[in-house]
Amino acid sequence: MEPIQVMINGLPGNMSQVALKHVLGDSRFRPLPYSLTGPEISDTAFRQEGLNIQLLRPDVRDTAIAEIKSSAGDFISVDYTHPSAVNANADFYCTNDLPFVMGTTGGDRKKIEDRVTTSSIAAVVAPNMAKQIVGFQAMMEYASKKFPKLFDGYTLSIKESHQQGKADTSGTAKAMVKYFNELGTPFKEEDIVKERDPDSQQNQWGIPAAYLRGHGWHTYSLVSADQTVTFEFIHNVNGREIYGGGTLDAIVYLQQKLAQGAKGRMFSMIDVLTDA
Repeated sequence: MEPIQVMINGLPGNMSQVALKHVLGDSRFRPLPYSLTGPEISDTAFRQEGLNIQLLRPDVRDTAIAEIKSSAGDFISVDYTHPSAVNANADFYCTNDLPFVMGTTGGDRKKIEDRVTTSSIAAVVAPNMAKQIVGFQAMMEYASKKFPKLFDGYTLSIKESHQQGKADTSGTAKAMVKYFNELGTPFKEEDIVKERDPDSQQNQWGIPAAYLRGHGWHTYSLVSADQTVTFEFIHNVNGREIYGGGTLDAIVYLQQKLAQGAKGRMFSMIDVLTDA
């Protein structure tokens, strides 16, 4: 079987580097020597594990992508860019018939879905590519449908901590709000406590210094009305490696769906796990 050609977008960003490392280390994939990057990036090239990658800013990407498609043929784009760019990027992929895997959080997810479903491509879009966390989300979704109002009367608090450079509130935390609402706890996305200060992360949260620049710690706490019962759900991730494996699974899944003729479909990581 021919390797799946992949273009990792968002270099030299940290998560895109992790995704590229996983792609380079797996014979099922062939990385293309190009990456869409932001207008603030001054470098024109990036090198990782012997691969020289040309960085393409927004002002040149329209012309460049036509040439890449002509020379490389079919490939899957992987988006780990910036939350402020996700809607514009999704539109770019759809306009240029580029199937994509998007692990970037932020943006208007409904608009992304509407754009994909009216296009001629398919995509996997997820706020979290860590399979185990996605599985936990699936369990919570099941509980919210099977046992609605299970936590009626309970008070919910959600706090999340990520590296200082993460601009937006965790997409995973925001996704969990819906499930807890259905389980009977009134809570709004804007009530999520978002920690980005390294001093507080290390001294108050206890996050190891080695992972202050790359982590995702989440705590969901439920307290009964009479304060006698507490439930806590916690998932703490140090580093970014866990997301790399999930990204590869999403690429393979999307390639299989494309081979089956999927068009105008936006899949989630729960779809990836369900069909695995």
